[in-house]
Formats: sequence, C-alpha cells, structure tokens
Amino acid sequence: MSSYTGKCHCGEVEWSAKVAQEHVLCHCNTCKLLSGGPYTLNQIIDKNDLQITKGTVKNYTYYGDSGKPVHCYYCPNCTTHVYHHQTVLGDKIIARTGLLDVTGSHNFKPAAEIYGKAKYKWEPEIAQTFETLPPNM
Repeated sequence: MSSYTGKCHCGEVEWSAKVAQEHVLCHCNTCKLLSGGPYTLNQIIDKNDLQITKGTVKNYTYYGDSGKPVHCYYCPNCTTHVYHHQTVLGDKIIARTGLLDVTGSHNFKPAAEIYGKAKYKWEPEIAQTFETLPPNM
C-alpha cells in the first residue's frame, strides 16, 4: 500500500490515504446519484488509513441494503464525497480512489465491480463483477 493525497473540487478539504493501486467500481444506485455517472471508483480501507489534512468534513446518514447506517463524509462547501463508513464493515471505510492525486490514481487498475445487479445494460464487464458485495465482506 502507498500513500496518496486527495482534495475536493473547491480545495477546502484535503486528505491522505493509504491504498493499494486499484479501484473497486461501485454501480449501486446511491453511487450513481452522487456521481452522476454509471459508477464510482473506491477502495475499502482501514479507517485509520485516511487522514483529513486540511479543512473539516460534514456528514449525513442513510441506510444501506443491510439495513445498517451508512455515514457519508463530504466537503461542506462543494459537497465532494471523500469517504463513506458503512457500519456493517466495522472499522473499514470506503475511500473514493477517483479523487486521489491523478499522477497515481489514473494508473490504478480495476480490481472488481460491486453491485453489478444495478449496472446499466450497455456497460461492459471491466473486472470480476459481484451482484452486491464479494462473499468475504
């Protein structure tokens, strides 16, 4: 794992995250609503592997497929979503790898696709696709 930096659209919030050099593509309906696209680029990491280095984030909560709370952390000015904490994952968070320093994250390879059940019919399979989450989660 290597450390990368990220920032929100307006630059008010910055962070560093230790991640593997890969993306997990999420096709769930929430990610589509947040991104305005067919999926988001993410990675599940330990909560301690992401540090906010500038500014502060706000949060709100919704309930995921598990029925458990999902806390979403975002820039209060431009609303860029930095990470999510699905309580069902314990001490893990979902970091937005697509927001990390482009010199690093643009070279990340897709490792898996989750929530394949919500993919648009025209999307090709890019990596191993799971209907929801992989069985080990």
